[in-house]
Amino acid sequence: MHHETRREWIRNAALSGAYLAGSRFARADAPASRVSIAKCKTYDAAELVPALDRMFDQLGGLGRMVKGKTVAIKINLTGAPNLRLANLPIEDTHYTNKHVIAATVHLIGKAGARRIRVLESPWSTAGPVEEYLRQAGWDPSEILSAAPDVAFENTNYLGDAKKYVRFTPPFGGYIYPGYDLNHYYHDCDVFVSLAKLKEHATAGVTLSMKNCFGITPATIYGQGAGVDEPSIVPTGSRGSIVHSGNREPSKSAPSEKDPHSSRDPGYRVPRVVVDLISSRPIHLAVIDGVKSMTGGEGPWIRRCAPCSPGVLVAGLNPVNTDAVSMAVMGFDPLGDRGTPPFETCDSTLHLAEAVGVGTRDLKRIEVVGTPIREALFDYAAIRRRRRA
Repeated sequence: MHHETRREWIRNAALSGAYLAGSRFARADAPASRVSIAKCKTYDAAELVPALDRMFDQLGGLGRMVKGKTVAIKINLTGAPNLRLANLPIEDTHYTNKHVIAATVHLIGKAGARRIRVLESPWSTAGPVEEYLRQAGWDPSEILSAAPDVAFENTNYLGDAKKYVRFTPPFGGYIYPGYDLNHYYHDCDVFVSLAKLKEHATAGVTLSMKNCFGITPATIYGQGAGVDEPSIVPTGSRGSIVHSGNREPSKSAPSEKDPHSSRDPGYRVPRVVVDLISSRPIHLAVIDGVKSMTGGEGPWIRRCAPCSPGVLVAGLNPVNTDAVSMAVMGFDPLGDRGTPPFETCDSTLHLAEAVGVGTRDLKRIEVVGTPIREALFDYAAIRRRRRA
């Protein structure tokens, strides 16, 4: 974990404030759309599938969104598949649960999707995602058989394409003016972020937007990335390039806009996330909070613990969806650097709102299904006790 000095905190807060004060979008201008919440205590299909089905209906139905189209679903498999928290199944703490993935795939297929691609950038491997899942104790066929024409794709490297596809943030980008990504993020009509309800040591929370940090291929943005051209296979994390800016990505990809900007991960990571979700917009955000963990994004974080919030959240705008999810976690989505859970980082939600992706103001977001007060699982109170 990165720990700031008081001087660094003041400097980074000033840098963040200076940019956001000059934002082109006021909070009242950023888009707002409906967000659905459902209580769901177990991953049993008899409870999970109807809950998700009702939520998608409350958002206007999947059919109008996916019928006859190619759908890409980015899941969250952060960390190596052999890491466990309290000896629990990995999907009950920090991976998107396999049953939520299968249920979402099933419902999207039932709504008429032409093909479905489940995407992830597994840690340090160019191998099939299916093999990665087997190492976690999963049977990939449970997901592959949930709908017609389903396949996994490893997007941490070039894969079966001849070249990467460049995505550019419409507002010019915070950190990079463009990102080179696997072609599957381009070759889809609908993009779904299927995330986990968690805190994050660097970004405060990891929800539907932060889930997309992992769409960057480590062959270009990882510590083992090639210098002039992407490496053939991915090795290591994105820490040295994206988190800390200790080196540039492969020269084949766009360089940083400002190499003299802050090297603080709490400054960089939220901005890269907004760059990415602006470049590759999310059409549907689904957040698995049936079972999760407190204290961070994975078992490598000290003092983390398993938990069972018993909730699902879904929406058509990722900022709106993450704002409601933060409220369900007991956090203020209008909070900024210096307030929980953004004590040492900038708010991804504020940065996204500032460039017009969506509002984080709960007064402007219609919440349907279970009210926030009834779905509350107070991560904020647990965080206060942990930090006391």
